Amino acid sequence: MWIVLRRLWEGWSEALIIVKPETVVSWHRAGFRRFWRWRSQRRRPGRQQVNAQIRQLIQRMKAENPTWGAPRIHGELLQLGFEISEPTVSRYLHNLNGCRDEGRAKRWLAFLNNHREVIAAFDFFTVPSLTFRTLYCFFVIEHSRRRILHFNVTEYPASDWIVQQLREALPLPCPYRYVLFDRDTKFGSDVAEFLQASAMKPIRTSVRSPWQNGVAERWVGSVRREVLDHVIPLNDQHLRRLGREYIAYYQEDRTHIGLEKTTPAGRPVEPRPTEPRQPRALPRIGGLHHRYTWPTAA
Repeated sequence: MWIVLRRLWEGWSEALIIVKPETVVSWHRAGFRRFWRWRSQRRRPGRQQVNAQIRQLIQRMKAENPTWGAPRIHGELLQLGFEISEPTVSRYLHNLNGCRDEGRAKRWLAFLNNHREVIAAFDFFTVPSLTFRTLYCFFVIEHSRRRILHFNVTEYPASDWIVQQLREALPLPCPYRYVLFDRDTKFGSDVAEFLQASAMKPIRTSVRSPWQNGVAERWVGSVRREVLDHVIPLNDQHLRRLGREYIAYYQEDRTHIGLEKTTPAGRPVEPRPTEPRQPRALPRIGGLHHRYTWPTAA
């Protein structure tokens, strides 16, 4: 019988093997993976996990003190009565997401606040004219009192033109040590070389980080909202006149929240008259804005 079966079906012997060796090996490997997955998901006895309070406190200390490392934070935790090892603090700091970027931001803001008296910044913004020509507005602003040091308009912002504007805005001896500007390709090597030759340190902001030059960006927003959204400039001369009128209003009359409701030029507080009077409105920028003052006695 077996001889007849072997002659009729040569692979008869394979049918007697219910499971092939390759199948057994694949089952074993799959079981091995499941076993260690189960082992890794089990709560290991011995070392306790760091509770939520300590994790939040470590994150807070790192955010408030960007230069601190694991030893400093571990020391503060010990002084607060927490029992935790320094390697645990170091391991958790390493796993904090975004803590490094937040630390850079805090250090940058601290630098701006601590050196605002010696920081100036410059930038461009574009305005379309009545005939759809693109006009480039260049300005230089100081950080301390938000004063506009220079303003001009051009249709062709070449590198030589920019250097000449900086020469007019920052004459020697210059009280500013740091000058901020972004990575616009118009600000080439000639600009940085001029600043260095004038004993100023050029500082470029990071890519796509307008917040790092926030003082300049805020002024651009102000001039757009308060003037350019209401006027269509005819040409570069018209835009230059509008810009200078707004700068005069901005520095002499307009109060600023960042300056404790004073003006960059230091507008004096007028004494209230003893007799009843109505304040007088002085139009600015063609009546778009006004300055209010007490009328003098007749």
